[in-house]
Amino acid sequence: MKYVSAEKLRKLEKLSTDNQVISALAIDQRGSLRKMISAEGNTEDIQSAVEKFKIAISEELTSYSSSILLDPEYGLPAAKRKNENAGLLLAYEETGYDATEPGRLPDLLPYWSAKRIEEIGADAVKFLLYYDADESNEINDQKKAFVERIGSECDAEEIPYFLEILTYDKDIDDNKSKEFAKVKPRKVIKAIEEFSKDRYGVDVLKVEVPVNMNFVEGFSKGESVYTKEEASQYFADQDAATHLPYIYLSAGVSAQMFQDTLVFAKESGAKFNGVLCGRATWKDSVPIFAKEGENAAREWLKTEGVANIESLNKVLDATASSWSNRIGSK
Repeated sequence: MKYVSAEKLRKLEKLSTDNQVISALAIDQRGSLRKMISAEGNTEDIQSAVEKFKIAISEELTSYSSSILLDPEYGLPAAKRKNENAGLLLAYEETGYDATEPGRLPDLLPYWSAKRIEEIGADAVKFLLYYDADESNEINDQKKAFVERIGSECDAEEIPYFLEILTYDKDIDDNKSKEFAKVKPRKVIKAIEEFSKDRYGVDVLKVEVPVNMNFVEGFSKGESVYTKEEASQYFADQDAATHLPYIYLSAGVSAQMFQDTLVFAKESGAKFNGVLCGRATWKDSVPIFAKEGENAAREWLKTEGVANIESLNKVLDATASSWSNRIGSK
C-alpha cells in the first residue's frame, strides 16, 4: 500500500471512474502520429494537422473516458476541448530517443516542469522510460536518477506521477519478434520490481502486459512461445511484483486483442487498475482523417471510436480492480 497526500489522491480520483478505475484515452503520440498522418496524405502543415486530429479525439471521445493523456507540444488545444468531467494527464518527456546513441536515454521537454504542468490544470505527470534491466549500470543508473528527479518534482507539486515503462533488449532490434517474446516476461517484471521502490516516488505504473499475446497458445496464429499456463503465470508474477496501482497500455494492438488480453489477465489473477488505451481505440481514423478530412474522421470517431471505448469500458467493468486497495491518503 502506498500513501500519498490528500491533494494527490484528489487528482487521482479526477482521473478515474467512480469505482476508482482508470479508463484513460492516450493521444500523446507525436513523432509516430506525424508519420501516420503524413504516410496517408500530402499534409502541408503537419503541426496543424496533428493538433486538429487531437482536438477531434478529445471532443468526440472524452465523454466516454475517465481521463485523457496529451502532450504539451501538440495537445494543449485538445486539452481545452475535453469533456469537463475527464481528467488530464500531460506527457513530460521528449518524444522518441536518439537511435545513434546507446541506451535509449530519456530527455525532458525543455520548457516544461512538473510545476508548469500542474499550473495549467493537469491532474498528473506522465513520463515514458525505455528500460532494459540487462543494460550496463552506467546507462541504467542514469535512468534511475532521472526517474527519481521527476518523483521529487511531483511530490513537491502534489501531482500524481505516472511512469510508463517500455522494455527492450539492447541486442534484439525487433521487439515484436519471437526472439524478444522469449525474454519479454523477465524484462517487464524486473522493470516493475525496480521502479516500484519508494525512492522513485512513482504513484501509478503504466506497463506492458508481460507477454506478447501473439505468441500465446490459443491466441497465436502461428508458432507459440508460451503455453496458456505459462502466460497466465507471468501475469500473476507481474501482479505480485508491485504494491503500486498499475494500468495496462495497449501497445498498438487491435481493440479486440486488447480486450481479450484484459480478460486473460483477470482470469490469471492480475488485479490491474485500468488502462491507458491509445491506438487500439482511434488508429483506424488516421487514414480517414488524412485522405477524407476532419469531418469524415469525426464521423468515424462518433461511431466506431465510441463503440471501441464503450466495449472496452464493459470489459474494464468486469476485469479491472479499484486502486483504493493499493493507494490511499496519508
